[in-house]
Amino acid sequence: MPKHLNPNNLNAFIAEKVESNAPFGLLLGLSQWLRHGKAKHAAERVRLLRRTLAADVELCGKTAVLLSRWLCHLRLYPLFISVGIFSREGFAREMLGRWYEKFNPAYKDLSDLRDIFAQIFREERDTEWLEAVPVGEWLRLLNLLRYHTPEQNRQTARTYMRQEGLYAVEMLSIWVAAEELEPDLIRLDPKLLDRDSPFVALKREVARWVEARFADTPFDDAHLYVMLDQCRHQVETLRKKGTGAGAGSSLGVAHLLERLDQTLRRMTMLMDVFSPVDTAPRRMLLLTGTLARAAAEQHSLSWLWKRSVKMLARSITQNSSDHGEHYITRNKNEYRSMFYSAAGGGILIALMSLFKIHLGMVIHNQFWLGVAEGLNYGIGFALIYMLGLTVATKQPAMTASRFAAAVERNDKGHAVDMKLAQLLVDVMRSQTVAVFGNVFVAITLAATIAAVYLFNTREPLLDTDQAAYQINAIDPTGGTLWFAAIAGVWLFCSGIISGFFDNRCDYLNLRMRLRHHPLLKLVLPAKTRARFADYVHNHYGSIMGNLCFGMLLGMTGFVGHATGLPLDIRHVAFSSANLGYASISDASGIGLFFKNLVFVLLIGGVNLWVSFAITLWVALRSRETRIDSWWRIGQCVWQIAKERPWSLFFPLQLPNDAPPAAKDNKDGKENKDNQKDASA
Repeated sequence: MPKHLNPNNLNAFIAEKVESNAPFGLLLGLSQWLRHGKAKHAAERVRLLRRTLAADVELCGKTAVLLSRWLCHLRLYPLFISVGIFSREGFAREMLGRWYEKFNPAYKDLSDLRDIFAQIFREERDTEWLEAVPVGEWLRLLNLLRYHTPEQNRQTARTYMRQEGLYAVEMLSIWVAAEELEPDLIRLDPKLLDRDSPFVALKREVARWVEARFADTPFDDAHLYVMLDQCRHQVETLRKKGTGAGAGSSLGVAHLLERLDQTLRRMTMLMDVFSPVDTAPRRMLLLTGTLARAAAEQHSLSWLWKRSVKMLARSITQNSSDHGEHYITRNKNEYRSMFYSAAGGGILIALMSLFKIHLGMVIHNQFWLGVAEGLNYGIGFALIYMLGLTVATKQPAMTASRFAAAVERNDKGHAVDMKLAQLLVDVMRSQTVAVFGNVFVAITLAATIAAVYLFNTREPLLDTDQAAYQINAIDPTGGTLWFAAIAGVWLFCSGIISGFFDNRCDYLNLRMRLRHHPLLKLVLPAKTRARFADYVHNHYGSIMGNLCFGMLLGMTGFVGHATGLPLDIRHVAFSSANLGYASISDASGIGLFFKNLVFVLLIGGVNLWVSFAITLWVALRSRETRIDSWWRIGQCVWQIAKERPWSLFFPLQLPNDAPPAAKDNKDGKENKDNQKDASA
């Protein structure tokens, strides 16, 4: 069997396949042998194969003739134009097709090189051993076979491959030209409807180039490569429009643009390989390696998902980044506004917390209690947002995306440490005042309500058991910090949900849909309808994010109760309000109060750190950028702390060249709504 091949029987195996005229069986057996050797032994086994053939000149010659003749009877161009290029059926159909292929594989036509590659490179991990073999080792094996191939066979194979390659280039150019009529691309750039679009111009130029290459007549291909560059630039422009504010993206758009990019890159590679009359062995080898890796990757669902979802993820995080700018204070006026906004949020949080306590008294069914608490959270957070107020813990999911945008903007993804450190200090200062405004006002108002209730009724607002429950809920020894981390995850999700719905609004052009909705035209005058449409379009994402965040918080406790798992949430703002109610109700001492206040701040720290860390990780991955060194950024923060210590917490000692609180996105365009305040 092929997996038992070794230096002693390799020669016999090759001779058997050559004598039985089984070129496919030969390649399939060798590929299985290389696969079983994994990446660690792949290069060694390729060297063994080359030495085995070199030691038996007659066998090497027969093998070379067998493979060259077989190649000339295969269809090549389907492999060139399909493997490694996304399907034209769209993301959903391709994902479903790959999934179905795993359970019910399609019939493989062994006269089609595409199906042969699918059989030979049939596992995702085949890319590992393919890449583990140096190009030079493959090239030496190829040159050995070419040397022992008769000139006539070599010339016939070369001519046939070139014809198939040139035909593939022409077919790919037709595909590119047809893509410009896709409605999603026209929505991003209506200029594609112009007759002189680069996609159509490329097709015309390729047709002339292919005709000249078939006739072996001179052709100046400089203009053709200019058109390729223009097409690639057009694709990049469409990507930027799809990820920027105001356009919106979807998996379909991302899939389409990725396919366009893959098609252009494949055209360039095929042109480089087959443009000369005599194909360079090294270029042919690189093309074969690219196709082999693509054949292995086409079995992977995760690879398709990652390539397609990248642009959509970037669009969502870009919307979060645009919101994040509103949560960063860089001067005294913005700092003061953030405090007032957070203080207003603290007032509503104290009232929401009181209503949540009331719900726990009157609803005993855990499911309906979870639904009611979720609605209390969600409607309350949405109301806070609509009033232009702030919930502090909502900030990290937005500011982390803004931080990632700053990383990308600096030196093509390589972080400029001092600038990022200053941004981090600005974020810390803004977060500090927001937390203080929420916590201070929520505790103060909650304590005031409890004190007034006690004064008027002569009874505490919370009985002994209720007060003890609220105090125990913030004790970090009882799993509280784990529950705070769960809330941090939901905070991250709320930012992603907001970005998703903002992206969806842009993609659907919800503003214009509502302005011209037939029903709204009947019930609202034009000006009112326009204002309503603008408001919904500009705030839909944030409102939906807050509602969904509230339901996530409310239902977590029910899921934990139903499954017996340690699932619950702790939110710093609500914990602070609960502390205010409980401290007055059980008349705890001042020392106990401050100890519990520290516990509340620990909850806040976990809320903020978890949501910021996850959002930053996702935003950096979606932008394909990275932080060079957190250590160096930390050193820069320490330097700022030594030079301007007050600037970490207060709008004092700010740098003279501190940039204004620009409301621009990464492309320099205004955000779609400058009225999106620092809010929930």
